[in-house]
Amino acid sequence: MLERSFYARPATEVARDCLGKILTHGRTAGRIVETEAYLGVDDRAAHAWRGLTNRTRVLFGPPGHAYVYFIYGMYECLNFVAEEEGRAGCVLIRALEPVAGIPLMRRRRPGAKRIEDLASGPGKLTLAMGITRRLNGSDLVRGPLQVRRLSDEPAAEIAVTPRVGITHCAEWPLRFVIANSRFVSRAS
Repeated sequence: MLERSFYARPATEVARDCLGKILTHGRTAGRIVETEAYLGVDDRAAHAWRGLTNRTRVLFGPPGHAYVYFIYGMYECLNFVAEEEGRAGCVLIRALEPVAGIPLMRRRRPGAKRIEDLASGPGKLTLAMGITRRLNGSDLVRGPLQVRRLSDEPAAEIAVTPRVGITHCAEWPLRFVIANSRFVSRAS
């Protein structure tokens, strides 16, 4: 699994370097194929833009923890806390390529007809993986959510695009995808 030092770096570096890593939760696992970086108080699209609140407390805490929040009254989204403690950078995990626990993911996402649709968006992947707000603040190094590096991790071509689904700072090139992946949320 990844060490805390992996997360204690600028959010843009962590977002790029998460690509190809394996996110595990219980019996499910997926290869991270799409991320977005959020830059804390300097980024109007970031939850931390307005500073420290009860909701954003985990973002200002130590790196390597999960920030799970509810959006649009129906979806939960998973972020990895990055940067040094006191800075609120994070990485939104936008899409996964399912690699383990696929039958369980299918039961959790019965509307997904193709394997490519199981975790091809931030709300879809949390449903497929069984990730809820109960995991907010959990330790990615020692907790129930973990990120692992493959011993023979293949090199991947990375594409960089503007973030999607936001209004503020949407043009910033902070979305990272494994180029040509069938599992990303939107074509790059």
